Amino acid sequence: METRTALVGIVVENPDSVNKLNSILHDYKQFIIGRMGVPHPTKEISIISIAMEAPADTISALSGKLGALPGISTKTIYAKA
Repeated sequence: METRTALVGIVVENPDSVNKLNSILHDYKQFIIGRMGVPHPTKEISIISIAMEAPADTISALSGKLGALPGISTKTIYAKA
């Protein structure tokens, strides 16, 4: 199956969703190349970026599951190559 390289951007506005978010990411660990999380210095939000290599439907499924969590927003961008 063809894979794609993508970056999933996540904004966390509800800290109560973090445990479920981490559980979902754990389920996709075989596709995750790297992860970086940054807390906003003046607001009660965190920004997480996930670099992935996976089939497009897997990337879309992860983004959809995360975006369905309360207080979580996601946006996915794909590499052209």
